[in-house]
Amino acid sequence: MLALLAPGQGAQTPGMLEPWLQLPAATARVRWLSALTGLDLLHLGTVADAEEIRDTAVAQPLIVTAGLLAAAELPPGAIGVTAGHSVGELTAAAVAGVLTPEIAVALAAFRGRAMAAACAEADTGMSAVLGGDPTEVVDRIEACGLTPANRNGAGQIVAAGAKDALAQLAAEPPAGARVRPLSVAGAFHTEYMAPAQETLAALADGITSQDPSMLLLSNLDGSAVSAGREMVKRLVNQITSSVRWDLCQSTLGELNVTGIIELPPAGTLVGLAKRELPDIPRFALKSPDDLAGAVQFIADHAPVPATNLSEGTR
Repeated sequence: MLALLAPGQGAQTPGMLEPWLQLPAATARVRWLSALTGLDLLHLGTVADAEEIRDTAVAQPLIVTAGLLAAAELPPGAIGVTAGHSVGELTAAAVAGVLTPEIAVALAAFRGRAMAAACAEADTGMSAVLGGDPTEVVDRIEACGLTPANRNGAGQIVAAGAKDALAQLAAEPPAGARVRPLSVAGAFHTEYMAPAQETLAALADGITSQDPSMLLLSNLDGSAVSAGREMVKRLVNQITSSVRWDLCQSTLGELNVTGIIELPPAGTLVGLAKRELPDIPRFALKSPDDLAGAVQFIADHAPVPATNLSEGTR
């Protein structure tokens, strides 16, 4: 079974859409997505600098756009399971047919604006805690009044919360661990994002969705979600919930996945998989130059019928 993974915020790089715009109709599609989001995604994805695309309101729809441009070029019906990290869940939801690409990108833009507004309400941030015993790391994070916002596996847990508490964590890190501040606007996936979650929840009932056409894993607990409406609900609640990427990777292992492809901007998730799932072949789809290799990789890891992995199981 082949897995298709979609990265989250922080993976964006200047000019990342430019090579994809050489594909037929890609520029027209991005113009349409720009009209839907009220953002000039052509500018942002080609000539905008790193600081401009670091803005949460910009980065999130840009990442989803890049992922879906690439996913549209892959052979249909080849993917058995998909998952996305944080905002990458919107990309994965579109790959699985729960959302249309237009809805996924529009929702990413709305989500990004709402989260950026929530970040402005308090002086918060995030820091990666690298190494150490995972239980001790989580205990130390919580003792500092912080939230383990991302549990990424591979010896990486991200703490989020007030900046003074993050400074305390850095001054007294868990045994065997080091703390690295992240360049983000605020404490994503914590209660500080509650205003953004409430804003998104007000729209949830109006979001058109379908049940997934393949296994679609959730950041909440690594389980597969079988109903489109349930996935929309989880996408809303995810804004204040920890990203359990460690559990998503555990599920991939349990499913006996035979290959992993990461959509652009690729690199982060195959890097985590290299450490957590070292026996599973990986492919980072970074540009159209990689498409021929991706098609061959898919051919080498032909899909098999999906197993029945119901909600609440891993």
